[in-house]
Amino acid sequence: MTLTFTATVLGSPRIGPQRELKRAVESYWAGRSDAATLESVAEGLRRRTWTQLRDAGIDSVPVNTFSYYDHVLDTAVMLGALPERVAGIADPLDRYFAAARGNDTIAPLEMTKWFDTNYHYIVPEIAPSTTFALDASKVLGELREALALGIPARPVIVGPVTFLLLSKPVDTNEPLLGRLGEILPLYADLLGRLAEAGAEWVQFDEPALVADRSEEEIAAARRAYDHLSGVDTRPAILLASYFGSLGEALPALAETGVEGIAVDLVAGSDNLAGVPALAHKHVVAGVVDGRNIWRTDLEKALGQLGTQLGSAGSLAVSTSCSLLHVPYTLDAESGLDKALRSWLAFGSEKVREVVALATALAGRRDEVEDEFALARAAQSTRANDGRLHDAALRARLNEISSSDGGRASADARREIQTDKLGLPVLPTTTIGSYPQTTAIRVARAALRKGEIDEAEYIRRMQQEVADVVALQEKLGLGVLVHGEPERNDMVQYFAEQLDGFFATANGWVQSYGSRCVRPPILFGDVQRPHPMTVEWYRYAQSLTDKPVKGMLTGPVTILAWSFVRDDQPLADSADQVALAIRDETIDLEAAGARVVQVDEPALRELLPLRKKDQEEYLKWSVGSFRLATSGVTDATQIHTHLCYSEFGEVIDAIAGLDADVTSIEAARSRMEVLDDLNAVGFDLGVGPGVYDIHSPRVPSVDEIAESLRAALKAVPAQRLWVNPDCGLKTRGNEEVEASLRNLVAATERVRAEL
Repeated sequence: MTLTFTATVLGSPRIGPQRELKRAVESYWAGRSDAATLESVAEGLRRRTWTQLRDAGIDSVPVNTFSYYDHVLDTAVMLGALPERVAGIADPLDRYFAAARGNDTIAPLEMTKWFDTNYHYIVPEIAPSTTFALDASKVLGELREALALGIPARPVIVGPVTFLLLSKPVDTNEPLLGRLGEILPLYADLLGRLAEAGAEWVQFDEPALVADRSEEEIAAARRAYDHLSGVDTRPAILLASYFGSLGEALPALAETGVEGIAVDLVAGSDNLAGVPALAHKHVVAGVVDGRNIWRTDLEKALGQLGTQLGSAGSLAVSTSCSLLHVPYTLDAESGLDKALRSWLAFGSEKVREVVALATALAGRRDEVEDEFALARAAQSTRANDGRLHDAALRARLNEISSSDGGRASADARREIQTDKLGLPVLPTTTIGSYPQTTAIRVARAALRKGEIDEAEYIRRMQQEVADVVALQEKLGLGVLVHGEPERNDMVQYFAEQLDGFFATANGWVQSYGSRCVRPPILFGDVQRPHPMTVEWYRYAQSLTDKPVKGMLTGPVTILAWSFVRDDQPLADSADQVALAIRDETIDLEAAGARVVQVDEPALRELLPLRKKDQEEYLKWSVGSFRLATSGVTDATQIHTHLCYSEFGEVIDAIAGLDADVTSIEAARSRMEVLDDLNAVGFDLGVGPGVYDIHSPRVPSVDEIAESLRAALKAVPAQRLWVNPDCGLKTRGNEEVEASLRNLVAATERVRAEL
């Protein structure tokens, strides 16, 4: 008989509460430490995570959620699906990192957003020549490691259907789901090995099934789990979904022989009562939000759980998804006011909520009544806090929204701007940020510790700006940036200056690989009390006669990369942020800015997974961007930037933004996005990234020139800009200078050919 469990989470963060893994991985990359040192750090993080979950009352602990870089890449390694170009690297760890981030001679795999989150996964490449082969060493190693510590371990693995649906076909137009029959025997073999190693449960993650799926895809998923549940010797299978509702896929999956199904009851609303087969399943109910940081309404969640009891054979309480997406603990935050702190739950607090709900569901509510009392108090104080309801702000927003007439046509604006800017054909620029040097980080830390004052910090940052402007002048770039040395993050920087936000001190979450971010908390109505970037723009522009871009982050991206209030529609919060950005663009123009860039790299990221919900989102997201950018005159050129997403589904929206120039990730995807833009009649300026900044390799002049020639096949020279894929913050000075020198040289070569 399968042993059930009562309280779990679907996954855990892996970077370490103090970003220990980030530092260890980057030390290994830099050659300052060896693989044994890296593994020692990783082992310590795993042990700490597992034991804390067990000791908190979690009776089924997820393992194999640790990763040096990305769990989808780990799955590609497990299935022998790395590209041939890395096969010659003998060391497995170096081969793994080469696939993730490339090296001097090898291009990395593509990277894109994990569904509608700000986590990025590495996209596996599957070619007709790909021969799958099981390498179970990682998952078996971590399982044995956990069991030796007395952990009730449940291995977590990306399921076969999601793995294929998220992978990229190479040298073929055939759907990769047709290869399902090749990898199912590997998953079946893995089940036997996990059972032999002592696993009682295994979790297969199938989040791809919460999106719109065809009958054929759902049927394929059912065949897959009919096959896997038919394996003679295996652990019990928990089929986990998250980020939405399984919808029509739920009854099909419930009729397979899997023992458990995990459903997201925060982002989805699966009607479990309508699926009779669930009466024989262990249902894992995700009622604690794994993606946002608000304290759970425990009374409401317990009511949800009560309604599911009659529909399930047995019931467990869980987070809605992995805790990968939230910070470790509130204990690391000292700057929170009492009210705001009482409203929040980070990772460890969410674990306590899961255990409290499981305890109450088991009929022992008296043991956790204190948790329920805290939850009730939080609901009450939050609903009545004046910072969440500013009548004057809302009245002003309504007035501007109803009176804004927008800007002139793109053609009319282009003529005015071309005359004013006087740029050559194929103008060159960069996206915004330049390397965050050691000197910048030292100065920021010194300011935080009180070792230097604000005036000295500004002086040091101005020197960094001067150096970046001088470098761009020397290289011959056309439109310059100030390099953003004063900005710790493109969202947090603004959140720290806007009312209605709180910026955490240690609320780190993983964005990709070793890249960690601290999403600010949008808790109230948003207002801009003062200009945020104008003085930095003025200083940079005073150093050069070339145009310097004013650099801002757009409202959708600020929402996407923050923890956003859940007590009003996202559209309302977006418009409040847009109004603040609008005021900033007007002030930048008044200060002399001829070009203002309002970045929206997260436009695709927030797109709802179901088609029926997408039109409404695209309408308000485009509307908020246009609200933010329509306050300036037609002579001011508005740029925007989008990166690292599959853009096909939002191409119309990109055109709808009506930005004069859109710079867009295109290097890893080899300019494919330009065909999508042409298909919708896009006729604005576009800067497809001509080299990938997320890899340390320096692109050659020939390589960049070839990318430009490919772009010119899709975009007339009069509308084409030349730029890297993204900001240069994470790169080093030497590689940036070499790469940009080659970019300028390649542009000059292609200009001459025109």
